Amino acid sequence: MILGSMAPSAAISSPVASQTFIPSCRFPQTSRQGSQCMFLRRSFSVKGIVAAGVSVLASSLSSNSARGLEKLPFKPEGYNFWTWRGHKIHYVEQGNGVPVILIHGFGASAYHWRYNIPELSQAYKVYAVDLLGFGWSDKAIIEYDAMIWKDQVADFLKEIVKEPAVLVGNSLGGFTALVTAAELPELVCGLVLLNSAGQFSNPSGMVDQGVEDTALQKFLLRPLKEIFQRAALGFLFWQSKQPSRIESVLKSVYINTSNVDDYLIQSITKPTEDPNAGEVYYRLMTRFMLNQSKYTLDGMLSKLSCPLLLLWGDLDPWVGPNKAVKIKEFYPNTSLVNLQAGHCPHDEIPELANKALLDWLSSLKLEPSLEALEHV
Repeated sequence: MILGSMAPSAAISSPVASQTFIPSCRFPQTSRQGSQCMFLRRSFSVKGIVAAGVSVLASSLSSNSARGLEKLPFKPEGYNFWTWRGHKIHYVEQGNGVPVILIHGFGASAYHWRYNIPELSQAYKVYAVDLLGFGWSDKAIIEYDAMIWKDQVADFLKEIVKEPAVLVGNSLGGFTALVTAAELPELVCGLVLLNSAGQFSNPSGMVDQGVEDTALQKFLLRPLKEIFQRAALGFLFWQSKQPSRIESVLKSVYINTSNVDDYLIQSITKPTEDPNAGEVYYRLMTRFMLNQSKYTLDGMLSKLSCPLLLLWGDLDPWVGPNKAVKIKEFYPNTSLVNLQAGHCPHDEIPELANKALLDWLSSLKLEPSLEALEHV
């Protein structure tokens, strides 16, 4: 999901208080030394949806894919807020049980999980968090590095959730979830990626070492380049936050466009009213987007130890099904469900996405911690 006319999810390798954290998921030990988050797998097979990669048809949903589903009420003021590193972070919390954390994509917010939160919260403790710089979270004027959201999600797990959880992420949120699970395995019991951002490393292994700036480059060319970038990206940001433009971009990545409605468009346009939104957009486009090469899918997958589910919209014009196949080949502990949808299958065909996710979650023997049960 994206604000604007670019498609960063196809290129983002992304994305991003250290303290003692005692995990409480109880599963048989994984092969990764030091990980206390363990699992027990059963054969995962869903009627009409097979993890080996059988495609799920959505033609019967063409008129209204979310008919009959409960929808998260839209609150212009937001739901819950948590202070992280001096910044206000917005999140939604519903249900009881094993925690499931939903992480949105570029330009989106917790409201993008509007059809998933009510359904999942019937069996799990569901959180949907707005990443710093997006949604109802603060538009912080900071240097956005690919690890900033990983740190945010990790601290959210420690301070708010307070036990290991299943992470679910779409697009940029998918790579954020992957990095968190790879770097902090004790916090994550399972991982679900929906058309995730990120790229595999260059097979040639060549890295651009760069060259030292000359005086001409440093004092003349670089300032001129920044002036041009600010002007160009300022116009692009103004254009991209127009409701008609957002609707057009959404319809280009939703194969079934019935859920591209006023609710969705408002959930994207309202955060752009923040006076810092334009500067955040500029920093993301010029700094974060150009400084990602060291964060690759294979690098993160090589550190992963928990079970992985790929819910993949095969008709995505930005992130095609070949990436999902490559991820599964690289990381065998993967279940793959192919969905006939675009870049955001969880919102385009939420019935099928919810069913696949719930069936996979039920195939893992997950138990909430005793501390969590005491608060039910």
